[in-house]
Amino acid sequence: MLYIYHLILYRPLLNILIFFYNTIAFQDLGLAIIFLTLLIRLILFPIFQKSTRQQLVMQRLQPKIKQVQDNHRGDREKQTQAIMALYKEHGVNPFSGFLLLLIQLPILIALYQIFLKSLNSGFLEGLYGFLRVPEFINPTLLGLINLKERSILIVGLAALAQYFQGLLALPKIAADQKPAPAEKLSRQMVFVGPLITVAIFYNLPAAIGLYWVVSSLFSIFQQLLINRQTKTTNGKLGTFSKKDN
Repeated sequence: MLYIYHLILYRPLLNILIFFYNTIAFQDLGLAIIFLTLLIRLILFPIFQKSTRQQLVMQRLQPKIKQVQDNHRGDREKQTQAIMALYKEHGVNPFSGFLLLLIQLPILIALYQIFLKSLNSGFLEGLYGFLRVPEFINPTLLGLINLKERSILIVGLAALAQYFQGLLALPKIAADQKPAPAEKLSRQMVFVGPLITVAIFYNLPAAIGLYWVVSSLFSIFQQLLINRQTKTTNGKLGTFSKKDN
């Protein structure tokens, strides 16, 4: 299993990073990390788009879900059946977020290892034969931020990007509408998420935080695009067509 992980994830990502470093990144590790992050997010864009759109529709379904729970109070089985029927009617999968996490996790682990090893000796072991081996690795971003060390600026940007990403994902509710418990939790996580981000990246090398900043900024762009595409029409909830599924 470890061999397969290195063969299909670690080595390809490492070689792409060095390819970018040698070419369009002009031997700047920070720029190479940015280009690699953007490439990964572009490849995973269809999966992220579908998952995010489904989560948005699920958020907009919360009032109907609450109504179902009230109608079948005390009967858990009927509640579950009615809620699953509601999800099916609107073409969403309640487990899409979990599936997306499963897809991302091996990639995140591989990137974490690559970025950490990029700051140490022996980093270039595993390069393909056709790639030019750099004489040295310049561990900076535009010569301004040392990616070997922690950076308060990178941590702050990561937390700020996380905040705006969570804010954009929140559904709009009327002033006189009482938010459901799930919506209350989502709104609390908008503030908790950045605090968790700071706690995680504060003592890590800036190379790891840089990846998170770029990925979060990409997510913000994607969320803006999805919000625009899934606006409600005549007060109706957005649904997915068969081609989206």
